[in-house]
Amino acid sequence: MSNHGEEAGKAGSTPPPEMTRITLKVNGEAHELEVDTRTTLLDALRDRLHLTGTKKGCDHGQCGACTVMVDGRRINSCLTLAVMQQNVDITTIEGLGTPENMHPMQTAFVKHDGYQCGYCTPGQICSSVAMLKEIEAGIPSHVTLDLVSPPSMTPDEIRERMSGNICRCGAYSNILAAIEDVAGSTPS
Repeated sequence: MSNHGEEAGKAGSTPPPEMTRITLKVNGEAHELEVDTRTTLLDALRDRLHLTGTKKGCDHGQCGACTVMVDGRRINSCLTLAVMQQNVDITTIEGLGTPENMHPMQTAFVKHDGYQCGYCTPGQICSSVAMLKEIEAGIPSHVTLDLVSPPSMTPDEIRERMSGNICRCGAYSNILAAIEDVAGSTPS
């Protein structure tokens, strides 16, 4: 006679973590880590590398607070595993600039008061920088009317591209002004 209760308990138990050694190249510096294979890039950045500028908002890829750049493209770091990001260049808000030497987008956010509580700001800035590169590369969005010519830098185009980054304080008009300021100073 088998003990069904004992077998059912085993079937529902969580297996022990599978650990692996990885190397992440973050902000130009290589970091060797041993992580649970289920660790998100967001958790590796914040908890293991102590780069807390990248924020954990919804943890479901819906708010954009955790946006970082991977090989120049923006991603939600809560939706990717750290083990998937080896051999790529990861840039966080800390890698864009410092208080003494800010990136032009950081300067524009300060100039145009593109933040209120500041929680979403690192993700907004990383997304803004990568978004301008998307437009420069001619990558269309859902509101790009002419798919042959490079996308225009219109407010609607910017709003559509930034729609994955939520600001609960409602600083959207100031964020738009900051992006337009940098876009106007960036050669096309």
